[in-house]
Amino acid sequence: MELNLEHRAAAHCENGAISSLLRFHGIDLSEPMIFGLASGLFFSHVPFIDVGGMPLTSFRTVPGFLFKRITKLLGIKTDTARYFNKEKSMKALDGLLESGKPVCLVVGMYYLPYAPKEYRFHFNGHNICITGKDEKSGDYTVLDSNTTCKVTISSSDLLKIRYTKGGSYPLFGRMYWIKSVPEHIPDLKPLILRAIAKNCKIMTTGYPGVKYVGVKGMRFLSRRIRVWEKKLGPQKALMNLAQVIRMLEEIGTGGAGFRFIYGAFLQEAASRTGIVELNDFSSRITEIGDKWREFAYKASRMFKKRKGESYTYDDLGDMLRNLADMEESFYKDLGKAVKKYKN
Repeated sequence: MELNLEHRAAAHCENGAISSLLRFHGIDLSEPMIFGLASGLFFSHVPFIDVGGMPLTSFRTVPGFLFKRITKLLGIKTDTARYFNKEKSMKALDGLLESGKPVCLVVGMYYLPYAPKEYRFHFNGHNICITGKDEKSGDYTVLDSNTTCKVTISSSDLLKIRYTKGGSYPLFGRMYWIKSVPEHIPDLKPLILRAIAKNCKIMTTGYPGVKYVGVKGMRFLSRRIRVWEKKLGPQKALMNLAQVIRMLEEIGTGGAGFRFIYGAFLQEAASRTGIVELNDFSSRITEIGDKWREFAYKASRMFKKRKGESYTYDDLGDMLRNLADMEESFYKDLGKAVKKYKN
């Protein structure tokens, strides 16, 4: 049993998994277009949510939101399930495959057998797409954006990563799939404009009374990072800094990487909508991504205590404050620009 679906690499696992599902159902959208239509650009620093013993810092929207948003926007019917019973979760997966539907799973990275050991860590948010099962061996066919081709995984290994303990939250065998797609996909131009406006609002306004998200979240982190050493001590402060660097450069494509993806989305959006000025905004968010990379570079040199380096937490705080100013200006200008073209 093997569904006819080719492997494609992707910069981010959830984008890649969604792309696989959409392509199987005849909807071929680029990774940047999927990310942009789902209003995926984000920032949050939430000290009371623990990830590996450190506060959560995220540069993309909450896992699962990309799938929910883009399918709702396109009028696609979907389903999601979790299971306390492991055997039931595997039977449900097999049943969907037998009915001819690819299924995406959210799994843990730490025990992923085909991943290099240096890339394994306790992160329960990796997305893969299952497209088949060998009835003789029991092995499953996997489309994973991190691999260069289709791979296989044993039934026991798949069950293990579906119920990995550790990480930020329990998985409970979570899976999601597409039930049906409309006969005709809506015109993308108004959807693109609506998605851009939504993303700009989220990043500038955030949520009432919540200081942890959007540009407010960047300024919140800018203030916190300046007092880490005093409040936490040198070692704990460095561990907090390492977590920010890790989330910015390694996990989930990284903060700069998501800015580059959004820049590619705006460039494609300019072509699809005929709104040429979106190309200028593509350049601006790409430059902001470069600034995030510069922040990560200086923070990592400070963390590694490179000889001759004189960066301080105040310097990093200043960089974060400037990045918040740049992003706020970008989203406000972009929001005004697309408003002119919305019906």
